Amino acid sequence: MSTAARPVLVVAEQLDATADMVVDQLNLRDVPVMRFDVAQFPQQLTLTGNHLPTEPGWSGVIDDGRRAVRLEEVRAVYWRRPARPLIADTVPQPYNLWAQNQADAAMLNVLAALPGVPWINNPHADRVASHKPQQLVASTRCGLRVPYSLITNSPDAARAFAKEAGGPLICKPILGGRLDVGDDRQLMVATHRVDAADFDDSISITAHYFQEDIPKAFEVRLIAVGGQVFGGKLITTSEAAGTDWRTDYQHIEYDTVDVPGRVATGVRRFLAHYGIVFGAFDFAVTPEGEWVFFENNPAGTWGWVENRTGLPIAAAHADYLAGAQL
Repeated sequence: MSTAARPVLVVAEQLDATADMVVDQLNLRDVPVMRFDVAQFPQQLTLTGNHLPTEPGWSGVIDDGRRAVRLEEVRAVYWRRPARPLIADTVPQPYNLWAQNQADAAMLNVLAALPGVPWINNPHADRVASHKPQQLVASTRCGLRVPYSLITNSPDAARAFAKEAGGPLICKPILGGRLDVGDDRQLMVATHRVDAADFDDSISITAHYFQEDIPKAFEVRLIAVGGQVFGGKLITTSEAAGTDWRTDYQHIEYDTVDVPGRVATGVRRFLAHYGIVFGAFDFAVTPEGEWVFFENNPAGTWGWVENRTGLPIAAAHADYLAGAQL
């Protein structure tokens, strides 16, 4: 099969506008696409994988009933937050969960074993790259400035940190940021300012992630993909948005910003360190113009950045998946 005819797998939820943007760009390049959600497997989707001892990888078919793609012909995989497999309701617990885990592992691990296939991003690498404490170490080694930080469950250590920091502090989640509160509702645990005078024994209940509160001229959602970097500028106009822009979208003004060469180099080194090609990075830019790295989400959102700024992020995804990086 010619390179031009090899398909890209787009693995995403059915109603994902960001994935739609990438598919549109792949269509403009006449690159064949098979899009599916892992939630379709195994009830609407069939996976058949074969591995012979003499072959370098897996062969077989993914078939959704309308079209089929041979595993050995897959050009690239765009793994964009798919849902988990859905097992038939007729299978009782605990077997239903066991079957779901089997299906999940089969789909991901067979695709991950395809030799030489580029990914945005392989979830195995994403899991490691999403650990915030490790990100601070990696980003420092890559030449990026990070905030002074503390993770502790000790009230005394928190008070000592506040004294040493000598200025305003924030507290943020270490892992995720949403709570399931029932009735299919979620509550976001946002970054918030804290006062050391209020520190008490409740800090010992669990680990807390404290940082110095970086003064901001503006913030940047920096999208890196396939070696390209795009700076989406966020100018916040309320205290809530200035602390965590996700809490007050009504008070954000959007623009673009050129990414300094030193920052772009650090970001590329960061991605290479984790073996990934995509990241949604959050930076603050101080009034003095210094870029400060907060964190990277290796499966972060970016559709809103392109829609607000016109930055060609979907096109960069399509270029990478189509093979322009080779």
